[in-house]
Parts: sequence; C-alpha cells; structure tokens
Amino acid sequence: MPPNPWTSWPLRESLSREGTGAARLWVGRAIRVLVAAGLLWTTLAGGAFSGWGLGAAAAGMVATMLVFRGFLRTTLARRLWPSVGLFVLLEAAAFGFDLAGARTAAVVLWCACAITAMQRLPLSVALPCSAAALAAFATMNSDNWLTTTTTTVGLALAGYVVRLDAEARGNAQRLLAQERAARTAEAETAALAERGRIAREIHDVLAHSLSAQLVHLEAARQLIQRSTDLEADRDQILERVVACRGMAREGLDGTREALSALRGDMIPIEDFLRRLTAAEGAQLDVTGERRTVPAEAGLALRRVAQEALTNVRKHAPGARVSVRLEYADGDVGLEVRDSGGSGAPAELARSGAGYGLLGMRERAELLGGTLESGPEEEGFVVRLRVPA
Repeated sequence: MPPNPWTSWPLRESLSREGTGAARLWVGRAIRVLVAAGLLWTTLAGGAFSGWGLGAAAAGMVATMLVFRGFLRTTLARRLWPSVGLFVLLEAAAFGFDLAGARTAAVVLWCACAITAMQRLPLSVALPCSAAALAAFATMNSDNWLTTTTTTVGLALAGYVVRLDAEARGNAQRLLAQERAARTAEAETAALAERGRIAREIHDVLAHSLSAQLVHLEAARQLIQRSTDLEADRDQILERVVACRGMAREGLDGTREALSALRGDMIPIEDFLRRLTAAEGAQLDVTGERRTVPAEAGLALRRVAQEALTNVRKHAPGARVSVRLEYADGDVGLEVRDSGGSGAPAELARSGAGYGLLGMRERAELLGGTLESGPEEEGFVVRLRVPA
C-alpha cells in the first residue's frame, strides 16, 4: 500500500545531502555563509541598534541560526513535534526582528520558514506552517497589496517546487541505491553460482576417478585374497595398482580440465571422446554438423561419457562398447551402449556409491536436458541430450 502523501514525511534522501556532489555542497555552503554575513551586516549596520542593542541583536541572530539548524536536523530525524516547536520559535524570532526594526532579517526568516516547511514537513503540517509564515509576511509587509499578494503566491509556489525537486532528487538517490544493491546481489549470486559449478565439477571428476580406482583396487584385493602364489599373480596385481595410479593421475588431470573448461579453455568434445574411447577400447561415431558446444553442455557430455564407461568396466567387463555423439538442431546428444559383457564379480559390481548416473541426470536437468539409462536388447544404454 503506497504511503499517504498528506501524512508521510518526504524521503530521507531528499532531506539529506547524501549523494550530492562535492562542488554542489561547497556552493551551497558558500551561499549560506554569504546570506548569513549579509543579514548580519544589514541588521547591525542599519542603525536600528546601538550600544548593548548591537550585542543583543547579534546574539539573537546567532541563536536564530542555531534554531534554524536544529529545525533542519529534527526534520531529517522525522521528529514532528520538536520540528513544529522549533518552527514556532523561528516565527517568534521573525516577529521579534520586525518589532525591533530589523525588517530585512524578519522578511528573510519568514520566507525561509515558508519554503523550508513546505520542503521538509509532511503536507498536512507543511501547508498550515507555510501559510502561517506567509500570512505573517503579508500582514507585516508595508508594500502595496498587489506586490504583497504576488510575492506571497510566488513564495508558496517556490516552496512547492522546491519540495517536488527534493522529492525527485530523493527518488533518484533511492533508485540509484537500489540499483547498486541489485548489482551487488547479482554479483554475489553469480559468484555463488560459479562456486557451485566448480564444486559440482570437482565432485563429479573425483567421484568418477575414485570409482574407477575402486574397481581396480577391488580386483587387486580379490587377486591377493584368492591367490595361492602371489609371485605368480604378481603381474596382474601390479597391473591393477598401475591402473589405479593412472586413474588418480586422470582424476587430477580431470579436475584441472574442469576448471579450465569453466574458464572457457576446453578442447572440442569429439577430440575428448576420441581419446577416451581409444583408452577404453570403445567405438566412436560422430554425426551431424560439428560446432562449438557451450562449456556447461560440454562438461556434461564429458562426465556422462566417463561415468557410463566406468559403469561398463564395473558391471560388464569385456563388453563391446559404442559411443555416439550427435549434433542436432538446438541440442547435442550422446549415447553409450554396451553389448552386455560376461558379468562382474559381486564385490566388483557393488563398488562405488551408486550415485553416478543420478548425479548426471541432475546435471542434465539443471541444463534443461534429459538423461535416460537402462537395459535395452542385449546390453545397457545411456542417452543424454542437452541444449547446445
């Protein structure tokens, strides 16, 4: 529900000098100093005061300036009744100056009170306060009625224009602050999203690498446990250990590759798949018009291919594997199919946490794609399709 313009205070940004340029601040200060000096000179050198009266007039003007400054501060703090009380004191001071013969100071104070009240108070209070100041000015003014009326109306309009200008400036400052806050929040959100992407990539790389290592370590454990002649099985055990070391190296390389990919430095997906399928003894088929794949989609294709081939090694050792990369309109598809294999020992098939394909499916859904996996004909198939 929007605030009531009659009872609500002007925006705090419109009452303060926050956001005002340094040059404008110094110009405003210089004008206020010149006006105060001019009033003091006009009042004290006008011949209306002499002797002790000069001292009293100077003290009265200094006190009035302090009260006016207090009025500005209380309105900035949005304290209504103290502001009204200080305004009444200023009106009384203006009458005192007029009765004492300092007519210029009285006129300037009435005009300043009328304009400032209209600018800084809620409209329900600003209108009567400004009207009282203008009425006092019109009543005590000795000019003809036409000049007095014109001046009064002009001051009223000037006060309202100053209020509108201050409100516009306050709205601009508030919008600028909101824009800065939005940019800061956007930058923080982008940073968190980037951290999430990096964490997800590192998790997937390490999960794949550790799962593959676990396969070889489990095989080596079974060889050691079942062997009656460790020396005879030494070559097979060494082969498994060397494979684990290779998988650990691949995990580190994959982590570096993931970070490089997130920075936009990544080899084409078909080159990566050629290396991967060559190392795994799988067949690769690439169809469609080749093009550059976005980093997120390319990483998803890499991780799914690695996870699918690791699952073949775990659950269907010896199976024939075919990998198909398809460039289509608006997306890229990957299919990893195996022929079934001879089956793996129970301990080997149960190695790993079993969350690989689930994580890949979540990754695909985050990108707006799909991942399907399951038995088909004589083997197992994994299909990924992501926008690219």
